[in-house]
Amino acid sequence: MKLAILDDYQSLATTIVDWSQVDGLDVAAFSDHVFDEAALITRLSDFDAVLRIRERTEFPRSTLEALPRLKLLLATGMRNARSIDLAAADELGITVSTTHALHRTTVEVTWLLILSLFRQFPGEIGSVRHGGWQRGLGRGLDGKTLGVLGFGDMGQPVSKIAQNFGMHVIAWSPHLTPERTASHNVECVSKDELFKRADAVTIHIPDSDTTLGLVGAHELSLMKSDAFLINTSRPAIVDQDAFLKALETQSIGGAGLDVFDIEPLPQDHPYRILPNVISTPHIGFVTEENYRIFYEESLENLKSYMAGKPIRTISADQPFRPESRIGSEQKL
Repeated sequence: MKLAILDDYQSLATTIVDWSQVDGLDVAAFSDHVFDEAALITRLSDFDAVLRIRERTEFPRSTLEALPRLKLLLATGMRNARSIDLAAADELGITVSTTHALHRTTVEVTWLLILSLFRQFPGEIGSVRHGGWQRGLGRGLDGKTLGVLGFGDMGQPVSKIAQNFGMHVIAWSPHLTPERTASHNVECVSKDELFKRADAVTIHIPDSDTTLGLVGAHELSLMKSDAFLINTSRPAIVDQDAFLKALETQSIGGAGLDVFDIEPLPQDHPYRILPNVISTPHIGFVTEENYRIFYEESLENLKSYMAGKPIRTISADQPFRPESRIGSEQKL
């Protein structure tokens, strides 16, 4: 069997686990990302199995149909339904197995971005590194209002940390009720009120057909001129054209981003150079612990498939299994 490992940006695929445990397995790891579908199909045409890290490479029906040799797709993490055409995989006889994931590592990146925006940490750190000293005035969190878009496994711990900083927390999602937020000392508000009142809005809503473009020109226009938008969830939740315009015209204070509509981010992309944007290279899930889970469980999935007993499989009828190790996502 020939296995391709895609988007191995850090060249770790052959160091975390020992693929030689599988007799007759030929492994090829690729550290670059292929943007063009035709080029991706050419690259994968000789492989029986593919391992992908999260949603870095998408597998629509057109790609799967062009890979008749592909029989096993090793996905990682829970969020696969939009980036893998599971119905097509089922029809084509392609087994899709996935892994657990530690999702709260993204909470850490969320707070890195919030703190960096309010206190201007990147500039201050850079000043010291280059021989300077204090260069500006940051803003404290105590007494500020944090708007949390989505109040599930991610929104709740983010809210708790905000309260420890002395922030008032307000939240909204399509199905959120005051009864759900009351025990967390969080105020349930309308979406418009959240964007009007918040000094920072952080997004923690899953990507789905119903959340596509959920934050658009209207919501951005409601924000305070010095308010920040933080997105460590999915880029499609925010209308990127409207968002970029708001940042370029400085109608909002700035943004903290860990997810982008094009990844890796092009060298000349405005998010790399805008002074009111702090970006991290989609590292919310990129930890030693998560990578060990991804690769160790993918190796187990491969062994089980080759033994004729696939495990941790997902399909169009059951797209979100197995559940996260910290519990399933709560209803929006």
